[in-house]
Amino acid sequence: MANYHKPDEKTLQGLKDIANKLRIHSIRATCASNSGHPTSCCSAAEVMAVLFFRTMRYKASDPRNACNDRFVMSKGHAAPVLYAAWVEAGFVNEAEILNLRKIDSDLEGHPTPKLEFVDVATGSLGQGLGAACGMAYTGKYFDKASYRVYCMLGDGECSEGSVWEAMAFASYYNLDNLVAILDVNRLGQSEPAPLGHDVDTFRRRCEAFGWNTYVVDGHDVEELCKALWQAKQMKRKPTAIVAKTFKGKGLRGIEDEENWHGKPIPSDRVEALLADIRGQIQTNKPLYPDQPEEDVPDVDLSYIRLPSPPAYKIGDKIATRRAYGVALARLGQNSSRVIALDADTKNSTFSETFKKAHPDRYIECFIAEQNMVSVAIGCATRDRTVPFANTFAAFLSRTYDHVRMAAISQSNINLVGSHCGVSIGEDGPSQMALEDLAMFRAIPTATIFYPSDGVSTERAVELAANTKL
Repeated sequence: MANYHKPDEKTLQGLKDIANKLRIHSIRATCASNSGHPTSCCSAAEVMAVLFFRTMRYKASDPRNACNDRFVMSKGHAAPVLYAAWVEAGFVNEAEILNLRKIDSDLEGHPTPKLEFVDVATGSLGQGLGAACGMAYTGKYFDKASYRVYCMLGDGECSEGSVWEAMAFASYYNLDNLVAILDVNRLGQSEPAPLGHDVDTFRRRCEAFGWNTYVVDGHDVEELCKALWQAKQMKRKPTAIVAKTFKGKGLRGIEDEENWHGKPIPSDRVEALLADIRGQIQTNKPLYPDQPEEDVPDVDLSYIRLPSPPAYKIGDKIATRRAYGVALARLGQNSSRVIALDADTKNSTFSETFKKAHPDRYIECFIAEQNMVSVAIGCATRDRTVPFANTFAAFLSRTYDHVRMAAISQSNINLVGSHCGVSIGEDGPSQMALEDLAMFRAIPTATIFYPSDGVSTERAVELAANTKL
């Protein structure tokens, strides 16, 4: 194993200075918009500085380059510090960040892929890690490339069950190219987060889910550099970095105080606080990200077709779900980027037909439908795959918020529900999909296919693969 080399003092000071610049940008932006979450940004400043200017490999002038490392801001309300990082990287104009939250600005209160450096929309908490899992799975098993995936979560966000669905998925599939950073700043929106600063309990939870875990001072750039370097050396396990931080770090009279969530700094205090932070900046030493390895295969998703027309004859009787499995397997013959996901219902949805034909492109998500949708969203980012995610149609209703966020993400995913309506009557109402069509029709950009026989099912699968948002 390679040996860790501590960054020189100038580099460490440069990272500290960038962290404080990120605080300044975040404060100025939220003051200009008179809304936002500056204290949530300030707790994450050192983590962002070390990630973007020491750890991640990416082309700052080409944020969506397929070879770049990926970053997901799962605690989406800290969007200003993400925008600030791209200001310091040179991609966003410094003056533009003052347009935060304006109706004609793409710098929204929570990140969306309107911005080239955002892959998935976040802000509905608990969903970013699942998408990061999809990106990491794609990088490890489909692209077989060296890019890595980093995801920042809030400590209050970790009360969401979908976070732990994603944690289980990542360790099960040995996603050693995935790093989750938990920003444990102690405070939630209306009161302290349930674990406060009990970072040891976070550590034990992450380890119980099979993650390699480090606990660090989230405001110590050298500790962060070392932990993130160690994460790169880890094999067969994802890494969690539990960072003890303070909400509003660096803001005198506000740091670690309650009732500051989602509030800009008062105008009569902002200049003094900014002066305090500027006074800590010692150098203007520029730091640049390392360039990524150019090892991602070219992918063309522009034309995905069945290898031949459906072969059913007039009078043939075939269940649409069985025809679906056949169609998906046939579609996979012509495109190596068609993939299938299922929630342990593959012998009912007939995605097992695809698995038998293309086992390396099938992802078993087990009974965790919310995470399955988020993983599909992650797999589809940067046009790397065309995912089909399958379960009983009734169980897609529990994924509704994830589907809603997929639409905001402009994600090209395909959701397939079997056993629609009352036809599964003997199993009772819990298994009946009665709300699914209305649910999807309420989602902007959703296209609904409801085939009635084998031929229309095969053509619907082909159309779905080529229906882009």
